[in-house]
Amino acid sequence: MAIKDSLLPEYDHELATTRRVLERVPEAEFGWKPHEKSMTLGQLAGHVANIPFWCSATLNAPFYDVAVGDKEARLDAPTSRETLLKEFDAKVAAARASLADATDAQMTAPWSLKHGDHEIFSMPRVAAIRSFVMNHLIHHRGQLTVYLRMKNVPLPPIYGPTADEQ
Repeated sequence: MAIKDSLLPEYDHELATTRRVLERVPEAEFGWKPHEKSMTLGQLAGHVANIPFWCSATLNAPFYDVAVGDKEARLDAPTSRETLLKEFDAKVAAARASLADATDAQMTAPWSLKHGDHEIFSMPRVAAIRSFVMNHLIHHRGQLTVYLRMKNVPLPPIYGPTADEQ
């Protein structure tokens, strides 16, 4: 089995689940944050929506330098839920296409995240996708569900029914 074939079902499941969470983000609360050191709800939702970009970035270059960066590497706080979902859907589709086209040689090649001359980490692309993309996505999606719960927004099922969906 090709490495991508073991990742694609997980990718599809987690990104579909993430979309259901993003669909619940209330526009009227984009500026709310639970603590002064926290991101706003809109910033966190934008960050979650942007994480699929990193799958494409990981597969299409041997490293990424955050010191250089580019507009696509981050998503500013959205101005509407429609914009948020549109950006998310586009990044999910591009990342899935990159993943579906990936060879085992690509997946096992090293990938590095850098800040100028400083290497933050380097690992095989498949490990970077699982850790830096998938686990990162799941972590921030979990934060987002806590924000939503604090605003009394009913949560969608994630790995099973929620108290709101029973």
